[in-house]
This record gives sequence, C-alpha cells and structure tokens, in this order.
Amino acid sequence: MPSSPSSTSSEGAVHSDNTSVDGTLDIMDSLDTKMASSGATSKPLQAPLLQRFGGIFAENAVAKITRTAVEALVDNDPPTRYPEYVPQTGEDANQYALREADFWTCGFFPGCIYLLLERFNKFPHTIALSSKTRALAKATLEKTAQSWDGPIRYMAGRTDTHDMAFIVMLSQRSCYEQYHDAQAREAVIKAAYALHSRYNATVGAIRSWDMLNQNGVLVDSLTEDFLVIIDSMINLDLLYYVAGLTGDETLAAAATSHADAVMGSVLRDESKKGDSTPLYSTFHVANFSPVTGAIKELRTAQGYARDSTWARGQAWGILGFARTFLRTGEPRFARAAAGLANYFLLRMDTSPDCVEVPGCNGPKRGRYVPLWDFDAPIDPNTVADTGPLRDSSAGVIAANGLLVLSQALRAGGQTAEADRYLQAAFDIVEDTLALSLARETAEFVDEETEVAKVKDSQAGQTFAAILKHATANANARDHHRYWNHGLVYADYYLLEFGNHLLRMGLA
Repeated sequence: MPSSPSSTSSEGAVHSDNTSVDGTLDIMDSLDTKMASSGATSKPLQAPLLQRFGGIFAENAVAKITRTAVEALVDNDPPTRYPEYVPQTGEDANQYALREADFWTCGFFPGCIYLLLERFNKFPHTIALSSKTRALAKATLEKTAQSWDGPIRYMAGRTDTHDMAFIVMLSQRSCYEQYHDAQAREAVIKAAYALHSRYNATVGAIRSWDMLNQNGVLVDSLTEDFLVIIDSMINLDLLYYVAGLTGDETLAAAATSHADAVMGSVLRDESKKGDSTPLYSTFHVANFSPVTGAIKELRTAQGYARDSTWARGQAWGILGFARTFLRTGEPRFARAAAGLANYFLLRMDTSPDCVEVPGCNGPKRGRYVPLWDFDAPIDPNTVADTGPLRDSSAGVIAANGLLVLSQALRAGGQTAEADRYLQAAFDIVEDTLALSLARETAEFVDEETEVAKVKDSQAGQTFAAILKHATANANARDHHRYWNHGLVYADYYLLEFGNHLLRMGLA
C-alpha cells in the first residue's frame, strides 16, 4: 500500500562491469551521410527540456491519467478490465476501451499511475499545480493505485504468458521502490520465476506464445513448436532485476541466453558490403523446434508481411537489446541495439515525402512519427490529418531505447555516438508531440472534493489518451485489427521517457 516516498536507488542490476565497447561499434560516418540527406535539422541539445517536451510534463498529462484512474473504476472495482486504447472515430470515440484484466496490456495503466507518483515524490518541480490541488491529485493517484494493484499482484504467478514484465513489473517495481511495499516486491519476484518457468534449455529461450491463431494460420503445438517474438526482449529486464534482488544468477543467465536466441533468429543483417556500420531489420516471429532447438520458420504476426519491418517490433528490439547491454556489459548486445536503431532511423529518414505534414512544427515535420510498418504499401489518404498510417507508440518506444543506448555508450566513453542517439531520441519525441499530442486537453478543477476532479480544458473537447495516431494491429490476417487511436502503452512510454530524463538529470 503506498504510504511514504522512498529515495532509494531504482536499479538492481547484475553484471555491472561496464565493459567498454570501444572498437566494437564503428559508428557512424557512413550512416551520418545517408541520414543527412533528409535535409532536416535538429534543435541543440542544450534547449531547456522541460520546455521542449512540455507535453510530457504538462498538467494535461497528469489530469488525464488521474481522471481515467478514477472513472475507469466506476462499476469496475476491483477491476476486471483495464484501459487499452482510445478510438478516434465511431460511437465510442475519445474514451478508453477497457480490455479484460488478463490481457497483456493490463500493466501499462497502473504503470502510468506510478510514473506520475514518481514525479510527485522525487521530482515535484515538474508538477505545476497549486499546493492544494497537488496534494489532492497525489492522494487520488495513491488511493486508486491500490485498486489497480490488486489483480496485477494476483496474476504474478501466471505461467501461461511471457508478458510478466509488462503485466507486473511496470507498476509493482515502482511501488516497491517508492513505497517499500513488501507485497509489491513479492509480486515482482514471483513474476520473474513464473516467466523463467517458460525457459527451454534446448532452444536457449523463453517461450513467448503458446499459440499463433490468425486467418489461415494456426501454430499451436507445445511439443513441436516454440514461438519467440521480438517483443519478448522487453520482458528480460524482469529476470535481470530479480536476479539482482535475490542473487539467483540462473534468472540472469536465462535472460542472456534468450537475448542470444533472439539475436540469432529474428535479426536480419542489412549492412552493405565493406561498410562496418551495423544495420539490422527484424522478423517478428521465430518458430523453433523445442526438441532440436533449430529454427523451423520465420514469420510476422502483427507486421505487414513476413519480410517486412514492423515498426513497433523494431522498437521493442532497440529498447530490449539496449537494456540487455546495460545489464550485461556484453558488446554484442550494444551492437545489436545500435544496428536496430540505425535501421529504424534510416527507414524514417528515407520514408516517402508524404510522411511530412504541412504545418507540423516538429524538427522532422512529422517524419519521425514512424509508419506502422516500414514496408507496407502507403495510401496517403488513409488518415486525412497525418497522411499514411503511423504508429506513435513505436516511435516513443524506440526513443526510450535510444535514450538507454545513449546512456550506456556514454558510460563506455563513446560520447559522439551517445550524443547522436540522444539527439535522435529527442527528435522522435519532439516530432511526436508536435504531430500526435491530442489537442483535446484536460485540467484539474481547483475545489474542495474527496478525490481530484478533472475537466476538459474546452467544454466537450475530450480525448482520454495523451497521444493519438498509434496502431495496435493492422496485420491483414489478424482477427482483431485496430489502428489510428490512442494507446495505453504509447502514453506509458511517453511518460517513461520524461521520467528517464529526470533520473538522468537532463530535465
């Protein structure tokens, strides 16, 4: 139960030898030439970041999360459904659609609450509210967090999914670190061992999905199939973290083995002969034999096609490998993260001109809010206000990965490369705020109430999410296709980007 703020360190890393990667990454002269061809310029690093990224730190972001934290519990407490996405059109437009509690996205909204509580507790200068409203908003978030926490902790022992970091860690790690909550710590540890139960030593990996079921596609044998997806890289941090908490190195070893399996299967080498710059695109899914450990097939589930590059999958890879490098110090993971980042940036810079939006005041004019899949056919009329179909969540996830990679490279003395990735992260987020920040804003009502009260800044102008233009799934075979909406994990990673800047002392 949240009770009092903590000032303890948030990292429980293992293998903290900070191995240098000097000489491993020959970055970036040739890539700089390729990417400079877009002609776009970037703002200097020294621009005030609280101002530059005002949309992350504004009252609107706090108000929207607070309002949803209260309203989504109406007739849903304890919650059986969690916020997932906000349609931009249709009869249910502008309000959060709630998804069943055991869906993989359930942890993101509680995670958003704890990101805001981290700001209240550790970075109060970023909360521009009156003292009365500030105290009421914080108390409301702490109270509602207790309701949202309950089912998350109950699910900590699930062994039917690999998404245990998404489901449990995003909120419970923060709850433990900020409030010394013993139940939160227990939930995180239990979730790590539940995830580890899906590890197969023959494959050297953790099973991602038990089944892939789409129109014309069914992969469902637990004895003949072993599905691993690029998204799985994000869940590894749970294993490294709990290895640090408990001293159980078998968790960290499984995470490292899994990262190697992903690197050896779904990464495609796109580098040019004679060019030492790493460039990697990604498949989405690898299917291994659980008996022999051999790769049986490579395919997509959420991208456009088998050999296309699904933008969010690429972004998961950047963030996942950057974190794995930070945890292990192994240069091969730095090279993987850099190669994935280079390709992501290259594909945004070389996307067709129709991705630039007249009037967009971002540094890349909207170019850095990525297409949902870099190889999908483009219909500029698909989304009238922003041109081709995009995925803002992919952009902010990638930006978080670039931030981690920059931090890790700087620790190894590679300041030029670190600056380059940091600037790219800033450009992605600034472009995203310029193009995709919902214009329908919210603010607190400054009055005496039991819980914080929120209103639309303009009466009747409502949009529950912070960002628009995300795409959950546009794969033509999937049974549930939905796109061009607000998305809870787009908002989570936008808020996390801001908090990471604060932790690094950059904002």
